[in-house]
Amino acid sequence: MSHYQWSSFRTFILIMMAMPLTVVGQLHVTPNSRPPFNFTWPTKKASEVEGDLILGGLMMIHERQDDITCGPVMPQGGIQALETMLFTIDQINPILSSTAGFTIGAHILDDCDKDTYGLEQAVAFVKGSISNIDDTDYKCLDGTVPDVRNKVISGVVGASSSVTSIQVANLLRLFRIPQVSFFSSSPELSNKQRFEYFTRTIPSDHHQVMAIVQIIRFLKWTYISILYEESTYGIKAFEELEVLLAKNNICIAVKERLVKDSGVAGEAAYNGIVHKLNSKPKAKGVIIFGSDQEVSGVMRAVRRNNLTANFNWIGSDGWAGRLLVSEGNEQEVEGTLAFLPQAHPVRGFDNYFLSLTPLNNKRNPWFIEFWENHFQCRYPSSPPTPYNQNWQRTCTGREKLTPEGTEFEGQLQYVSDAVMAFANAFKDMHQTVCKGQRGLCKEMVPIDGSELLKYLRRVEFTGLSGDRFQFDDYGDGPARYDLIHFKQVSAGRYRWLRVGEYHSGQLKLDENEELLFRGDQVMQPESICSRPCNASQAKKYVEGEGCCWTCVECISYQIRNPDDETQCLACPQGTLPNAERSQCLAIPEVYLRPDTGWAIGAMSFSAVGILLTFAVLGVFCQHNDTPVVRASGRELSYVLLSGILLCYMVSFLFVLRPTDVVCGVQQTAIGLCFSVVYAALFTKTNRIARIFRSGKKSAGRPGLISPKSQLAICGGLVTVQGIILLAWLWVSPSVAKHVHPTREDNLLVCSSFTDASYMMAFAYPILLILLCTIYAVVTRKIPAAFNESKYIGFTMYTTCVIWLAFVPIYFSTASNLPLRITSMSVTISLSATVTLACLFSPKLYIIIFHPERNVRQALTVPTSKGSIRHSKNNPHSNNGHAQNNGTSEAEPAKGLVALSAVQNQLLPMASPSGDQQIQPQLLKTEVGQDNESDLIVDVMTSGGALSASRIQLNE
Repeated sequence: MSHYQWSSFRTFILIMMAMPLTVVGQLHVTPNSRPPFNFTWPTKKASEVEGDLILGGLMMIHERQDDITCGPVMPQGGIQALETMLFTIDQINPILSSTAGFTIGAHILDDCDKDTYGLEQAVAFVKGSISNIDDTDYKCLDGTVPDVRNKVISGVVGASSSVTSIQVANLLRLFRIPQVSFFSSSPELSNKQRFEYFTRTIPSDHHQVMAIVQIIRFLKWTYISILYEESTYGIKAFEELEVLLAKNNICIAVKERLVKDSGVAGEAAYNGIVHKLNSKPKAKGVIIFGSDQEVSGVMRAVRRNNLTANFNWIGSDGWAGRLLVSEGNEQEVEGTLAFLPQAHPVRGFDNYFLSLTPLNNKRNPWFIEFWENHFQCRYPSSPPTPYNQNWQRTCTGREKLTPEGTEFEGQLQYVSDAVMAFANAFKDMHQTVCKGQRGLCKEMVPIDGSELLKYLRRVEFTGLSGDRFQFDDYGDGPARYDLIHFKQVSAGRYRWLRVGEYHSGQLKLDENEELLFRGDQVMQPESICSRPCNASQAKKYVEGEGCCWTCVECISYQIRNPDDETQCLACPQGTLPNAERSQCLAIPEVYLRPDTGWAIGAMSFSAVGILLTFAVLGVFCQHNDTPVVRASGRELSYVLLSGILLCYMVSFLFVLRPTDVVCGVQQTAIGLCFSVVYAALFTKTNRIARIFRSGKKSAGRPGLISPKSQLAICGGLVTVQGIILLAWLWVSPSVAKHVHPTREDNLLVCSSFTDASYMMAFAYPILLILLCTIYAVVTRKIPAAFNESKYIGFTMYTTCVIWLAFVPIYFSTASNLPLRITSMSVTISLSATVTLACLFSPKLYIIIFHPERNVRQALTVPTSKGSIRHSKNNPHSNNGHAQNNGTSEAEPAKGLVALSAVQNQLLPMASPSGDQQIQPQLLKTEVGQDNESDLIVDVMTSGGALSASRIQLNE
């Protein structure tokens, strides 16, 4: 004997030794149980049908009881299931006999819905199957082969309960006997590593669990309770339910086990379960995953405690549609929705079953018990049972089963399909192994269970119900479910009705069927603990409850945190809650747009300034070589006009949408345009001051007063500002940023506007302004002939006033950035306008309105001996003469050197006595130019008039 064969045989012997083979009728019972009885119960019986290949059957003929081994007979899942197996064998045997030459027999036992008792009964299946190991290895002492009288079981149909099937499958696997169950739906049985020889025609509860979750979602329940039986069937289903419900945000209020494996619960235990359910009154929806016997106890407890209207049930296939649950508990069960594996009636079975009587049905040893239970009478000469002792009426045997009085099990198709699966596997195996030989060949006597299993898993047929059948990859039946509903169809009359189906993962309800939950109540019952909070509310969970909460309103500028519904979340700066307070929306950006009043005013002012600047520039270009233009220092004048133009153009930068590039240009352009203007002014005033300071000392010309030198000085001053700006841009670049002066503001500005950093750009121009103002004060007494210094002085005084007004405005408008930006734009434009008006309007006045004064003058200088007259024609002069005022206006700037020297040298000579101690008062200085290099000066004093005929101005 091989190691595997010896291990299997040893296991079998241990099982046989451990299991009791009889149950003594005199039982020890608890005080609250039924009185003891003096007969053997249960009586070992078997339903047998002769055949060439024998199928074992394990049926739930009797209910499970706590105080005795077997309870009362079960009409639907027991007797009807057994008769379905026999009926199916009757239907297929003629076909097998005519085509293959063999028939199928049966050996059917009762497991009483107990796993231990069912395992004890299943031992009978393996007694005869020891020969499957190798019957030639067992010999008698005389050398002959022993005569094994036990029938060899080729396969087993059953059991009904998943708990019993698990126990039996472990036993049958040792002897390689295939098993096909018809009602065991536990997901655990799909594990083919553990249950290699187990197959079933009913689908796994995994699919039923998904269907239950879908109906709960359809009802919009979010808070439910679960009752599940204490068995593999219930526990595994609950574990899958718990996971799927959590994924769908459905919470469990109460979860309780129904006693099954450890015995039968008493009424007090069911009362306790019902009270626990009622402790969560908002959880009206209850899922019950259990068998009919346990669920019946729950319904009785609901009725006893007057809680009929408090619950709405979702049922599993273990009790849905069963008469044991609904009979007598109609009002409690009313409104229940449940799933049953989709099944159709076995054709012909109803008529077959209704035609049965104790007289014509001798092959079913439990049929008399069924007959007595159904008609509530005692059949003559029937063996005693714990349940027929008190029936006084005697059965005649002529009673008739009627369709109205008989409730048929709705899932008998799965029993028939299990038998059909074996029949087709036998037929396919016979065709392959026996190669057309009629009857069983030696290769099929006995049948190799492992080979039969291969044919069994591949079968595909149309059953007696008319449905096409085949096993899936896990050896389970097709996942098809009917949604059934227990409702009142008329006054006091209730029925289970099909209202939908679950197929291929989709739930579909019949449109012509109406759901009625209590009487004529169409509205779906609610099963929720707390209603969803508004978008503006956070959840505050009740301690110890995962699905019950109160709603707390979030304060202003807050929404509920999308990642944590228990917290309120403040909207970030620059955003505000929407009207529903469900999300934060960005506040529209606010910046100085071109279409605002501030921007239009500033741009209009700058546009006018730009036009005026171009007009002045055009006039100067047209009169580029005239004395007025030349005398004003035309090179620096052009530089000055360029700076003024830049000042006006900067205003347009302020109305662009701030970006990092725009902010960088603003940061450099503002300081640069001012430095160009005031560098040119500083160069002018500095030159005038140096000339007169040098002229007082000597008649020599000071250095760096030529046009090129002046441009170089001005350029150097502007370069200093450029270096400052580049360094500032490198260290602290201005970037576009959002600022929020108030919670509802979202201003887009350049970062330099948010603090005093723009003073970096203005520091150097302010220094130039101060220096220009000082020089303007110093040169304020220069003679009228060079009175441009007076206009420069007026320009600087006005500019200082403007800037003194701007600085406090800039710092006081930190909370109103548009006003700050506008004030800066206006200040820049005003400064440019003052410079343009004060310095260029006098020159334009002469050039445009008095062109006769825009000439080189002929001067007459009276002396004590006569006068000296010099004249030089000018194409712009009408008569070759001009007024004295015009002479001073048209004088080239280089005459300032001579003028200062002449005044210093000739004033002492103006005294009539020549006394150096008497200083005459200077009344008037008249200057004229003879050519590009010589200057004629007439100095009039209170002491008389002195003249100088010619002053050399050569280098």
